[in-house]
Amino acid sequence: MFDSATSQIRMQRSHGAAQVVMGPRGLIDLSQRGSAKAMLPRMTAGLPEIVFLNTSGGLASGDSLSFAVDLRPGTRAVATTQTAERAYRAQQGPARAKVALSVGAGGWLDWLPQETILYDGARLERETTVTLAPDAGCLLLEILVLGRLAMGERPQRLQLRDRRIVRRGGRVVHHDSLALDDAALTRLSGPALLNGARAVATLAMVAPHAPDLLTPARAVLDEPGVTAAASAPPGRLVLRMLADDGWPLRRQINRLLRVLRPDPLPRIWQV
Repeated sequence: MFDSATSQIRMQRSHGAAQVVMGPRGLIDLSQRGSAKAMLPRMTAGLPEIVFLNTSGGLASGDSLSFAVDLRPGTRAVATTQTAERAYRAQQGPARAKVALSVGAGGWLDWLPQETILYDGARLERETTVTLAPDAGCLLLEILVLGRLAMGERPQRLQLRDRRIVRRGGRVVHHDSLALDDAALTRLSGPALLNGARAVATLAMVAPHAPDLLTPARAVLDEPGVTAAASAPPGRLVLRMLADDGWPLRRQINRLLRVLRPDPLPRIWQV
């Protein structure tokens, strides 16, 4: 007879890695294993699209997921995810996710993943690294939603370590980190943190011309229900947005993307 009190159940873990290498004429190499997949929809206009997918449906304790894009010199592309990523309640150690992006000389990459939803009790460690050639550029988006808003969930326990690092010529030119834990959750209503918001997004452009877009970007930061601000350090444009719900935040981001990039939005990004 099965004794649940004395038997240990070994949970199956999900591991996946997908990498896409592209040149000016298209796909050079594609590798994928486990739960990570990459798709390249046929495009008739705009940048070539790379769409990543986690077939496991989310990240739980002990899972690992890796996405990578390597754009060779002279290549421009946009990479995104097919749907929102979910970080589930973790019984033991954290789930780990890595994103590695490389852009060759004269290239450009838009990294526009859809939102990450952090369930109550989630534990997630994630790192996004970007390596740029001296004259390459990128646009980076990150969206976090705290809890399942449709269910009225407000996380009481959480552990998040999230870093985005951009290097050009071996030198760090952009470093953005966010850490949340159980203690921080009790202070999220303070103005120094999220001011009570449950959805937060950061959009960063790293390119010599990025500061020139500060004025047009600020001109569209007026979506109802969204609090936003923009700054333009040398060689960068950084925008931060807060909202009580993911939908107004999504609308605000879509408006910004139309200002910051000349190409059509990815089809899955239409609202």
